Amino acid sequence: MEKLLKVGLIGCGAIGKEHCRRIMEKVPGATMVAVASNRAESADALAEKYGIRSFGSDCNGLIADPEVEAVIITSIDPTHHDYVMEVLKHEKWCFCEKPLSQNARDCEEIIARELEIGKRLVQVGFMRRYDRGYAEMKRIIDSGELGAPLLIKACHRNVSQGPGFKTENGITNVAIHELDICRWLLGDEYEDAQCVRVRQSANSDKGYDNPQVVLLRTKKGCFIDVEVQVADGYGYDIQCEVVCENGTVKLPDPYAVVRRARPAGWDSVKPAECMPIMTDWKERFIEAYDIELCDWVAAVNNGKLTGPSSWDGYVACVAGDALNASRGTSQFLKVDTIDKPALYL
Repeated sequence: MEKLLKVGLIGCGAIGKEHCRRIMEKVPGATMVAVASNRAESADALAEKYGIRSFGSDCNGLIADPEVEAVIITSIDPTHHDYVMEVLKHEKWCFCEKPLSQNARDCEEIIARELEIGKRLVQVGFMRRYDRGYAEMKRIIDSGELGAPLLIKACHRNVSQGPGFKTENGITNVAIHELDICRWLLGDEYEDAQCVRVRQSANSDKGYDNPQVVLLRTKKGCFIDVEVQVADGYGYDIQCEVVCENGTVKLPDPYAVVRRARPAGWDSVKPAECMPIMTDWKERFIEAYDIELCDWVAAVNNGKLTGPSSWDGYVACVAGDALNASRGTSQFLKVDTIDKPALYL
């Protein structure tokens, strides 16, 4: 009989419930054995649904429990660092939804703890790397068939935000995905960054900037332009275009990667089924989340993580810190990181 990885979940909100369902119904090689949440009633309800244990609001108790071999963290952003450090205290496997933390300093502490252990135990939930469209873009770019990449034009648009959302969260919670996926697509690191406030949308009436424009320059000279709208009034719209020397590769809709290049008639547009604009991130990346957690469980069961690392979470936070610090200065600020440890090479 196959041994199943015994997983505990911290955070029983929307994404927590989805990940619990995935582990129980979609992901081979694992089972959910316990849940906890800052709202004990949410943990109790989810535990009852699947017939598993609830630790109520005792999240640290779940982490310490001997039965729990790996922990998925989907709690609110400000709690991520402390829960990850608690998991590492017990030297257990950890899957932490983005962001790894809300600032680079806390990420450095996580990295330092992994270096003490001498093993990668943390994977960060940058699920776009597992999306078929982005994966195809990466393949085309890496093949060199369109020449070197020159710039990226992207957008990240959400319908609305909940109470307490702040301008800075547009970077640390929303654009954090672009901060990871752009460097992954390019295979390049950031040199500097600037966040620009532009004309504000009428949909933005809650005290936060909307839209914002994120500008990044890489060490190889690529330029990145990301429009961030956190209240666009119409849907969840994610787009990305990479301009290369001899053509472009664009992801306008799920599974519809469009390549444009010379000569005329050479695969200028590949047929694909375009999907309507969605209103929910769970819909848009549902398959990517499935693939991501299957990959994580397989890697844990194999004893070696292969997905986005603490280092990737750290670099995204360093870039985010620079962007938020640059707002209103009209200046590009350096994206300065510590030296990359060999553990993450």
